[in-house]
Amino acid sequence: MDVFEAVNSRIACRQFVDKPVDLETVRDLIRGAARAASSLNLQPWNVYAVTGEPLRKIVRQASEAIAHKELRTFETEYPECPEELWDPYNRRRSDFGWQLYGALGIDREDAKGRLEQIKRNFMFFNAPVGVFIAIDRRLGPGQWADLGGYVNTLAFLARGTDSTRVHRCCGYACIRSCARRWASLRADALLRHGHRPWRPPPPGQQLPHPTCGGE
Repeated sequence: MDVFEAVNSRIACRQFVDKPVDLETVRDLIRGAARAASSLNLQPWNVYAVTGEPLRKIVRQASEAIAHKELRTFETEYPECPEELWDPYNRRRSDFGWQLYGALGIDREDAKGRLEQIKRNFMFFNAPVGVFIAIDRRLGPGQWADLGGYVNTLAFLARGTDSTRVHRCCGYACIRSCARRWASLRADALLRHGHRPWRPPPPGQQLPHPTCGGE
């Protein structure tokens, strides 16, 4: 697979096959993505891969946390985007939501259904491997841009392997206290991404949706 095909065929999957993954493949992807360019070669990313029972524990605890507290009230370390967006950005976000929830059969007015779908981010959509990516909070915008380069490089390398098909970002950064405990992050680490870079179900196969704790 060439790089153009990897870029054009990458998808944001919302459902994964929960099958064991060769950990050496995971290590190769993480090491390979470190070839991403970074200003002054700072390589500002810190990567934590989780699988097996530790990952299942994270999912259980995240589900419990979300079940007992309104998701939108969790403290965040940075805004995902400006509170008041303007076009063309607002239009793109609106179009994205319309297409996503429409494809899932969730009505625009179904607030509960939309929230339940958002919660599934924290369950890694059934993926067998979770990857947390953090950055030292003392670094600046340039290093955040470099971190994005690492994330995309990881995604395209994952798409280019036989066993790894997709890449999807989730919202663990918005429940930072839990994520910090799970990944044993240093006090100066700012969690930027949570990822599931693994295999979606075969075409036409529908997997059961796991249930969030407390529901």
